[in-house]
Amino acid sequence: MENKIAEVIAAGSAEFTAECYELYNIPPLGSLVKTINEPVEIIGVVGQSMTSGFEPGRRPIARGKDEASEAAVYQTNPQLTKLLRSEFQVVVIGHKNGANLFQYLPPKPAHIHGFVLPCSSDEIQTFSRSFDFLNLLMHNEQIPPEELIAAALREMSRVQPDPSAFLIAAGKKLTGLMSGDYQKLKAVLGRLTL
Repeated sequence: MENKIAEVIAAGSAEFTAECYELYNIPPLGSLVKTINEPVEIIGVVGQSMTSGFEPGRRPIARGKDEASEAAVYQTNPQLTKLLRSEFQVVVIGHKNGANLFQYLPPKPAHIHGFVLPCSSDEIQTFSRSFDFLNLLMHNEQIPPEELIAAALREMSRVQPDPSAFLIAAGKKLTGLMSGDYQKLKAVLGRLTL
């Protein structure tokens, strides 16, 4: 798999955590990614992400006082790329089994050490023909749901033939789903700019 960017290091029914192969190579918030549990492809939205040290009790220390740039810090301390790791959590919003696409949780969680790949433009367009996945994002507890929903819709709109029409359709769907919470609806709609 040529375009794998990360590997699953923790998994549950509704989310999984992936560690990037390259430091800071975290997909943008709201990006669609997938991992494959033969024959099922699990599809999710990138949520919370972070970079930290490998050792849980040992925090990184400042090293750039005498350096001119961030790049110089890494040139002077090449070991840092081996002592730090970037990871991200993925909120599962669907799965694909053969030609069948479902916008609800898969029957089993992702496999540990499963490869994580970005979804292609065609996969994103196919997945975003329906907005049934929005309900899963509305109940996410990683980050504020309105932030995650808006980020996911902005990322999906980038590959649509008519991004504005896509966002308008998404806004209409959200109006029905979030009619009982005007403040959250307003927050999401306010973040749906291209």
